[in-house]
Amino acid sequence: MIPLEIKALDKSHWPAVSKIYADGLETKIASFETTCPSWEDWDMNHHKFCRFVICEDKNAIGWIALVPVSNRKVYAGVAEVSIYISKESQGKGVGKMLMSHLLNEVEKHGIYTLQCSLFPENRVSYALHSAFGFREIGYREKVAKLENEWRNTILMERRSKSEEFN
Repeated sequence: MIPLEIKALDKSHWPAVSKIYADGLETKIASFETTCPSWEDWDMNHHKFCRFVICEDKNAIGWIALVPVSNRKVYAGVAEVSIYISKESQGKGVGKMLMSHLLNEVEKHGIYTLQCSLFPENRVSYALHSAFGFREIGYREKVAKLENEWRNTILMERRSKSEEFN
């Protein structure tokens, strides 16, 4: 078995990362987005830290990154998690490896609360987040349309247990 390696995600990974992202968007249970952004737009909208890619034999098979929830200073320690795994690598523990790695890094960057917003149909993502201490904090009914269909989302949150942030 080829060992998996987690690295900082940078522009050189974008062709593979964007393919994984686009494949996720095609499922219609990963995001309200319908098209993959350019590297420049993606880079601008994600934190520069805690963006990781997992590679198998130098090929990206999954990624995880953080999106600021607000540009207001008071919310600087709150971020939304994005995680995508290639179709071929799903169900092999890749998501668990990425989430574990992320959680070991976030507090070093002052992040004390992680959020995610999931479609209820995305049971795999719900289970992954739950396994890492995210709890359901809300349900938004018909919050937005995806391809002309109203969709609901579940809000989940994980708060740091570190005394520094409590």
